[in-house]
Amino acid sequence: MAETTNRHASSFRDPSGYIQVNDGQLYRIINPVYFSQYQSLTNSGFYKKLFDSGLLIKHEEVAATESHIQIKPENIPFFSYPYEWSFTQYKHAALHTLKLQKYCLQHDYTLKDATAFNITFHNGAPVFVDTLSFDAYTPGEPWRAYKQFLMHFFGPLLLAKYYGNDMLKTLQQYIDGMPLQKVAKLLPFSARFSPTVYTNIFLTAKYDAKYSSDENTTEKKVNVPKESQIKIIDSLYNFIKDLTLNEKTEWKDYYAITNYDDAAFEHKKQLVKKWSGTINAQKVVDLGGNDGTFSRVLKDSAKEILVTDIDPNAVDYNYKQVLKNKEHNILPLVSDLLNPAPGIGFNNKERAPLQERIANNSFDVALALALIHHISLSGNVPFAMSAQMFASLTPYLIIEFPDREDSWVSFLLKSKREFAGYFDYYNRDNFERDYSDFYTVIEKEKIPNTHRTLYLLKRK
Repeated sequence: MAETTNRHASSFRDPSGYIQVNDGQLYRIINPVYFSQYQSLTNSGFYKKLFDSGLLIKHEEVAATESHIQIKPENIPFFSYPYEWSFTQYKHAALHTLKLQKYCLQHDYTLKDATAFNITFHNGAPVFVDTLSFDAYTPGEPWRAYKQFLMHFFGPLLLAKYYGNDMLKTLQQYIDGMPLQKVAKLLPFSARFSPTVYTNIFLTAKYDAKYSSDENTTEKKVNVPKESQIKIIDSLYNFIKDLTLNEKTEWKDYYAITNYDDAAFEHKKQLVKKWSGTINAQKVVDLGGNDGTFSRVLKDSAKEILVTDIDPNAVDYNYKQVLKNKEHNILPLVSDLLNPAPGIGFNNKERAPLQERIANNSFDVALALALIHHISLSGNVPFAMSAQMFASLTPYLIIEFPDREDSWVSFLLKSKREFAGYFDYYNRDNFERDYSDFYTVIEKEKIPNTHRTLYLLKRK
């Protein structure tokens, strides 16, 4: 019987080995078919070079038998997926992969996999996590993962350049990468005038179509010298590095048009800081956190801060702040709380839902600031249902409730037009009553000079 005990649901595609979960700790099991490569990578010191350069997640060997080798990777608190990244995050993940492949070639190794799912963000930067994706380089052999890189990285980034951030979610539908023929059809005709795009997308798609449509066609063996491969990598690297996204979004400058004066804004920050200290919050998830302004006041006390927001440009700005300030404990991700990333892939478990990952990560507190009116009035979600959702994620909740007199609430109600009367339930009394089924109020304070109240709630 095949070994499936404690095997991670995402780890079944590579015969070289798999991930095992024991008491919450990840271990990588290496099969005999990969022993020689693993020993070469270890004994040559190449793994250590990758660790020291930050290109590959570190690991330590914990057991070795004739049937398997067990290694323990460095713990990554929270795994994110490509369809949760902002444009700059996606770019940096692509550049990291190219940098890694170039480094491999320079040391006579090569990447056999270039899926975007082999990258996650850790300590404020992208890192490659698949220890078994390396093979010895055979002179003249093309990069086997080249097409995979185009499907997972280059194609989605190009589509995002022309059509916006939504194109970065393509891997949620195409878990094996965006088909190049589809990318070529979607790109505007003018894209052909770029030599990098034409050769890597249009010609590759044409070549792929030719050899995949005729079962009798024998694919011609191509010899590509190492120097030529490095030139291709450099060309892709420089092109991707200069890619920009010109898409305006609603929330990027949210705090410039907020309902707070400076004193109220600062008071709210201090309440978040004080109450988080009261419960000794070490792991914080900021839901609808925009650019991370409020959760950032906890960066010196919390070990881990996850900030999600529906607006990709706000998330992108947050990520750039993380890089600028070297805030290694903050992870910004794109997520619509009304439609979070679901489970996808084989058995819908290959990539776990976002909310399942949050719940399993044992965050101490969730922040839901300036959020409930959007959930209730834009999403039509009853208070009891949002309370149940929040309670499924963390034991504590800091939530802000804007009254009907608040200008944002007034705007949302007016947008309902003739149906505004259907939302008479939206008031503080109903909010407190419905949330009391799931929470106990620990603290409650009105924010000065606003129509908003902040609550610290404890799950029952």
